Amino acid sequence: MAGAGWGRHQVRLGLALLALPGLVPAMAQYERPKQELTAPEREAIETNRRLAGPRPTTPKPPLSPTEAARVTVFKGARHSVVFISSITKKWFLEDNRTGNRYQVPPASGTGFVWDNLGHVVTNHHVITVDDPAGGPRGEAEDLQVTLTDGKTYKALVIGRSLTLDIAVLHVFAPLEQMRPLPLGTSHNLQVGQLVMAIGNPFGLDHTLTSGVISALGRDILTGFGTHITDAVQTDAAINPGNSGGPLLDRAGRLIGMNIAKGQLHRPELGIITFPPAATASLGAKHGIAVDSVTPGSLAARAGFRGLSIRPGAKEPVELADVILGDVIVALNGHTVESDTQLMDLLELEPPETLLAFDVLRDGKLIRIVLKPGEKAPEGPVKPGS
Repeated sequence: MAGAGWGRHQVRLGLALLALPGLVPAMAQYERPKQELTAPEREAIETNRRLAGPRPTTPKPPLSPTEAARVTVFKGARHSVVFISSITKKWFLEDNRTGNRYQVPPASGTGFVWDNLGHVVTNHHVITVDDPAGGPRGEAEDLQVTLTDGKTYKALVIGRSLTLDIAVLHVFAPLEQMRPLPLGTSHNLQVGQLVMAIGNPFGLDHTLTSGVISALGRDILTGFGTHITDAVQTDAAINPGNSGGPLLDRAGRLIGMNIAKGQLHRPELGIITFPPAATASLGAKHGIAVDSVTPGSLAARAGFRGLSIRPGAKEPVELADVILGDVIVALNGHTVESDTQLMDLLELEPPETLLAFDVLRDGKLIRIVLKPGEKAPEGPVKPGS
């Protein structure tokens, strides 16, 4: 029975394709594998096909307390999460080099109700029109906000901060339809705490992602070239669909706003490292080997060393002619076993934190201390000094 309906769809689809010119020759060249079946195999297929039928569903288990709480928060908070869009049509850009003209698409995204006085908050980049290169061009015109009942109202930007990537809109909707979120605080958050992010990307339905707070006091670089300090990092998926939407705790309280167009500020050290497999092939049993160091960089001024080649080695260079440089085994007391782990550790450190690298060099353990944003130390020192 389950295959009968699909068969009818196949027939209809086949007839539709045959009606299109040019498709018949292409389909005629399509071949299926030629399989030779024994009589017992063919009998087994036919018998099982006759016996096949719909399978019963397994009864749904009750929701766990965590799931039930998440569902409750989502149902209550979704009415406060709105869709923001623009009907502007006047943005045209011309490329001076080619003479081509581009029509820039309007801005759209998620926002949330701040109070019952008509105020909606979102990311400023949500209402920003980008040029063809992806840079911010200006604010979109003729903004409108769609509430959860599907009704759309005119909106006007009344406040903005490029530094914090925040915009405040006044929405000309009936005030009784504006349902603000319960307000929490970000001052007493803890790493590991459960959080939820809600979005309304297309004005049709809402999205929910959940996770935990993975770090506090982060530094985020915005699309406007500014830095947001003391930000909250979460492993809940933050994407263009929920950017500008609320970040909630498990009680449904507003504790932050989702930002997807920024990026974490990772200090530029000037070190290129090898992945674990390549490090092992070079003879290092632990840590990650430094491939190269950018001249003039913080790492170079601190004395980091990359790979080198024995003098007189012939091309192509053999592994025996490669001289191992520094091997990073720990950062600020945390063991490092892969290049991705090092990147994660660097992101978790607050800005301008001293970075103490434990490094193996010529079989000896040394420590190299860097401070992002300041002149590097003159060279390596012994661990503990």
